[in-house]
Amino acid sequence: MNTRQDDAITRTTATNERWVLAARPQGMVRHSNFRLEHAPLPELLEGEFLVKTQYISLDPAMRGWMNEGKTYIRGVGLGEPMRAFAAGEVVRSRHPNFPVGAFVSGLLGVQRYAVSNGNGVHLVDTALAPATAVALQTSLGALGIPGMTAYFGLQERGQPKNGETVLVSAAAGAVGSLVGQIAKIRGCRAVGIAGGAEKCAMLVQDFGFDAALDYKAGNLAEQLRQACPNGVDVYFDNVGGEILDIALTNLARGARVVICGAISQYNAEVPQGPKNYLKIVTARGIMNGIIVFDYEDRYDEAKRDIAAWLREGRLRTRDHIVTGFERFPEALLMLFSGENVGKLLLRV
Repeated sequence: MNTRQDDAITRTTATNERWVLAARPQGMVRHSNFRLEHAPLPELLEGEFLVKTQYISLDPAMRGWMNEGKTYIRGVGLGEPMRAFAAGEVVRSRHPNFPVGAFVSGLLGVQRYAVSNGNGVHLVDTALAPATAVALQTSLGALGIPGMTAYFGLQERGQPKNGETVLVSAAAGAVGSLVGQIAKIRGCRAVGIAGGAEKCAMLVQDFGFDAALDYKAGNLAEQLRQACPNGVDVYFDNVGGEILDIALTNLARGARVVICGAISQYNAEVPQGPKNYLKIVTARGIMNGIIVFDYEDRYDEAKRDIAAWLREGRLRTRDHIVTGFERFPEALLMLFSGENVGKLLLRV
């Protein structure tokens, strides 16, 4: 074992700290759904490596992963570390492709240290950002699952065409802000829905949206008609519920509706389905969903394009960072109260 490995092992502790799923939520997620545990760090087997986590990604999908059973992915088991994407540094290794000192990101969970065999974990190219911390953050945002979701969800499922109007809900979030900007890159008109004047101003001034609608200001249907007088060609939905219903009333002929998420419904005991779904019929439109893992074999394609757009300044990102591993439950709840602006990350 080399000196760097010896030093790295010395810096690690004999135990790991992790947030596990203690109880399945009924309605809104609560602090009591999680439990902070200490567990021993196992000895590494051949082909494994140990990651010291630096950033944990907080994503709406985590609410679905807390449910029992399986949808597109198995639910987190009770007593298991909460599933999450994370990024950090390899501090011990018995894997030839993940040496000590390498930076990685992937499904590492809500824990200070994670053991991996490399499945679902990728090396982070720190040359893509001005600092290592920025590179790790970007690996969980624009070059991570949010970026992949926006890239493939809009382009493959939404099929935007030059000159069309693209409407996106939760537009100030990690996925929504990227969807609007990619729409602009593709020659479309981008309209975002967000909550509050500050977020709406950010969409236009910082992210280059053509218009922003404040659902908290009331009369969203009228705002939408004024902003999109010729209808919406592509609606990228992240929230579901009432906002989805309003968007369906203003579809252009041949519209494509992409269902990415429904954050307004994740904590509802009786989720609200779309009441205006027949508007799809009158618009001769299509409603379809996006599961980003279906495009895993094309992630490199998306990363190449997104990295170029970031370098060129055509794509901008904004991170909302909460510091402190012990703050995981309260940080996660920010997703459902709309407190975060941009990509929500927990700095360990």
